[in-house]
Amino acid sequence: MKRLLGMEMIEKGLLEEMGLELNLKPWATDGGAHFWEVSKTAFRSVYDDQPNAHKKFMEKLDACIRNHDKEIEKMCNFHHQGFVDAITELLKVRTDAEKLKVQVTDTNRRFQDAGKEVIVQTEDIIRCRIQQRNITTVVEKLQLCLPVLEMYSKLKEQMSAKRYYSALKTMEQLENVYFPRVSQYRFCQLMIENLPKLREDIKEISMSDLKDFLESIRKHSDKIGETAMKQAQQQKLFSVILQKQNNVKFGKTVYINDRIPEERNEIVLKPVFEEEDENEEEVLTVQDLVDFSPVYRCLHIYSVLGDEETFENYYRKQRKKQARLVLQPQSNMHETVDGYRRYFTQIVGFFVVEDHILHVTQGLVTRAYTDELWNMALSKIIAVLRAHSSYCTDPDLVLELKNLIVIFADTLQGYGFPVNRLFDLLFEIRDQYNETLLKKWAGVFRDIFEEDNYSPIPIVNEEEYKTVISKFPFQDPDLEKQSFPKKLPMSQSVPHIYIQVKEFIYASLKFSESLHRSSTEIDDMLRKSTNLLLTRTLSSCLLNLIKKPHIGLTELVQIIINTTHLEQACKYLEDFITNITNISQETVHTTRLYGLSTFKDARHAAEGEIYTKLNQKIDEFVQLADYDWTMSEPDGRASGYLMDLINFLRSIFQVFTHLPTNSNDHAAMSGKVAQTACMSACQHLSTSLMQMLLDSELKQISMGAVQQFNLDVIQCELFASSEPVPGFQGDTLQLAFIDLRQLLDLFMVWDWSTYLADYGQPASKYLRVNPNTALTLLEKIKDTSKKNNIFAQFRKNDRDKQKLIETVVKQLRSLVNGMSQHT
Repeated sequence: MKRLLGMEMIEKGLLEEMGLELNLKPWATDGGAHFWEVSKTAFRSVYDDQPNAHKKFMEKLDACIRNHDKEIEKMCNFHHQGFVDAITELLKVRTDAEKLKVQVTDTNRRFQDAGKEVIVQTEDIIRCRIQQRNITTVVEKLQLCLPVLEMYSKLKEQMSAKRYYSALKTMEQLENVYFPRVSQYRFCQLMIENLPKLREDIKEISMSDLKDFLESIRKHSDKIGETAMKQAQQQKLFSVILQKQNNVKFGKTVYINDRIPEERNEIVLKPVFEEEDENEEEVLTVQDLVDFSPVYRCLHIYSVLGDEETFENYYRKQRKKQARLVLQPQSNMHETVDGYRRYFTQIVGFFVVEDHILHVTQGLVTRAYTDELWNMALSKIIAVLRAHSSYCTDPDLVLELKNLIVIFADTLQGYGFPVNRLFDLLFEIRDQYNETLLKKWAGVFRDIFEEDNYSPIPIVNEEEYKTVISKFPFQDPDLEKQSFPKKLPMSQSVPHIYIQVKEFIYASLKFSESLHRSSTEIDDMLRKSTNLLLTRTLSSCLLNLIKKPHIGLTELVQIIINTTHLEQACKYLEDFITNITNISQETVHTTRLYGLSTFKDARHAAEGEIYTKLNQKIDEFVQLADYDWTMSEPDGRASGYLMDLINFLRSIFQVFTHLPTNSNDHAAMSGKVAQTACMSACQHLSTSLMQMLLDSELKQISMGAVQQFNLDVIQCELFASSEPVPGFQGDTLQLAFIDLRQLLDLFMVWDWSTYLADYGQPASKYLRVNPNTALTLLEKIKDTSKKNNIFAQFRKNDRDKQKLIETVVKQLRSLVNGMSQHT
């Protein structure tokens, strides 16, 4: 070190003498490495900067070395004596130190030997104290941890036992009370980390249970609804029976006709007995059919977890989906009543469950939610029923549907749901029910008409007479006085029609039951539906019957008589409806039956058909006419077709006059029909004969043909004068041929001067002869005369006659032209 220090000082001095600056740090800081690095730099600068620098450097270096040696020697001389004294004292102390060392070693050995046993005992004591302290600490910590472990063990047991609500409560206690005490332990942290997972597991399990519950109630909705509807039906039927018993007790009766109470009792009581036989066991409730614990449990669990809103939304969403499925009917639901029953029971079951949830839980289902759901369902139900009921063509099925709707409405009304719209729908279905009834009874009426023989009902004895009278309200004192056998004026169809009208009223009345309507409204319904039956269905059947080709004139007359008796029976039908509803006919708003006009219209149609058929028969005979319009002389007798026609008319009118006339009304009616038919036939025959003469295709007529035609008209006049139908006054019937008679007389007598002179006079002999008609016939005769008398111009008489014809033709044409100008 000294050497290094010296070298450093020498180097520094040399560099300073040479005019070089060198920043040297203490050698001790960087050591020799730094010194030599600096030295290299200094030496390099010495050799590189000045010429002969090496020599100068060596000289200076030697001088520095000598100076430093002198300084070192001085310094050593100055401290040498103190160093010697210190060494002397140190030698003296070494002897005493060795002695002290020996003593201390001996003392230490003795202490060591003496303290070995104490050390062993002390270590035992220390170890015991440490163990005691540790035990105390462990006991304290265990006392603190044991409740936590016990609660956690309890939590596991609750989870295993599926007591999830209790498990959640246990979790709350662990988190709020027990975990804060032992939060520093690792097992506590593990437990804390495991609790959220357990909560999620509980949520998933409870949600799974809820899904199973929802699936279960979806499957059991029909059973729930069926039970609820049966209970509602039993309650309603019990009320009806109780009301009937009270009416009997207080002497009240609603129905006078014997059949009605019997039938109504059959309608009302039969289901009650069936239900009593089937349901003698205890009445089941919705709680007996469905286990609601999954809902309660899940609701409590989500409430504890603070996620009640999520649960409510999920429940309502799923139930709305189920509602849509329940409200979706099967495509063939309208085919059977079972399809409708299954549809209704599922809906009732759904809303019974919702009503139960509403009353046993708070907030899960609200009244506003159920009302909204019911309104949605009600609109869908009405649309479905309106669509499917339109396919029903069987009135019995429509009636069963109505009964189901009433029970359905009464059941849900008992649970607080508004059902007024359903009863409004029933009024629409009632119209459809009436339509199906009308179609059914149209078939019944057609069958009755097909089976009728259209002849008066023969009565052999009193028993038969009473049987008919019990079915149809017929009264005729003159007929009652007659002895058996005798005949009733109407045919078998009349009592059958009357019975079927009453049956229709019964059927219509069945639909009006349980609609919560007053007797006045029911009376109005019955009368309107009966009016439809009479004015539309029965009237249509009668008109179709009258138009059928196989219905002859005799049958048409019998139909007229039948309609007369049915018309008279309308007042008994009104009394019948009055007995049912207890609404007097004198009530201001009571609807009257339109049977009178219905049967009058049918009777007029039958009369018109008689006239039409008779005229058609006349046309058939007239078409058989085969006149030789060019004959020169007549045959001397009437045409065969006309004699056959007259014989036919005589037989027909003889049948009319021999119809039963057991009463003045029947006699007047048959006489009127016969007279009108006879007059119509004669007029039609006269018109047909006139048209035959004036036919545009007939170009020429000889006087011989006119004379032959005159013979036929004479036979017609003889028929009219023979009074084929009694009751005509004077020659009224002969007037039907007056046009033909005057026209033929004019040509037969050739009395043109009188005709032309008296034309237009009220007392004219040929007042009924139209100039146009006379002109047409005269031109046909003129053409014939020209053709048959080629050489007429060579005979004076024939020339004069031809000139006369030409003159008459000119005058007739002037009359026709005058008439047209006047017109």
